[in-house]
Amino acid sequence: MSMPISSLKDTIKWDDKGLCPAIVQDFHTKEVLTLAYVNEESFLKSLETKQTWFWSRSRAELWHKGATSGNTQQIVGFRYDCDADAILFEVVCAGPACHTGETSCFHNVVMADDGQEGVADASSVQNVNVSGAKGQLEQQVQKVQAIAEQGSAQGADERFAVLEELEQLIEERFKTRPEGAYTTYLFEKGLDKILKKVGEETAESIIAAKNNDNAELRYEVSDLIYHLLVLLRQQGLELDEIMQELQLRHERPRKD
Repeated sequence: MSMPISSLKDTIKWDDKGLCPAIVQDFHTKEVLTLAYVNEESFLKSLETKQTWFWSRSRAELWHKGATSGNTQQIVGFRYDCDADAILFEVVCAGPACHTGETSCFHNVVMADDGQEGVADASSVQNVNVSGAKGQLEQQVQKVQAIAEQGSAQGADERFAVLEELEQLIEERFKTRPEGAYTTYLFEKGLDKILKKVGEETAESIIAAKNNDNAELRYEVSDLIYHLLVLLRQQGLELDEIMQELQLRHERPRKD
């Protein structure tokens, strides 16, 4: 059954917060990639742009999947269930769906094909998914670890190359303001919004550390660094100036 996009939002049953769960499925492999939530605005933007947009419950804002990572999801099919209280996006992915770099957010295996139960450790999960491509984040982590082991001066440069790439991407977003990009959204909202996000990510990093959850801490600190880079660009302060300040502090005679 097909109907005008404008009519679809009236068909969906929204919960008391105005949200509806959205399942994202790989169009080719049929693997379930993630479960997120949409409100009416993100739902309509998804159907109009043919890319997934969600509502972030933790950040209370629209979220365009892949706006900062480049891991966008092109919608090629859309369905809703018999009760119209859940929707399904069939997508073609430009990268991993999960922020950890895994292809799917559902990578914690409890029961594998052999019928063995129990929560799988990292090695068994990797074996189950050995035929899948490794996520971009996992590749970056491995690269950083390899460079750290080398301990060469060239390796140190490569280790922080991602910061330079991210700074360049933010600079490009600042100049071109592509529609739908999260970085564009931050710049258009201005300094107060950027500062609010820096504060939120700082608090979330503190909570993750207090919880002794290094996986969550890695994620939150990565968010914090990104938002700090956005803040620096908003204020016209180069990352090189921060590095120079750190170098000056390192070179000063120690008083202890």
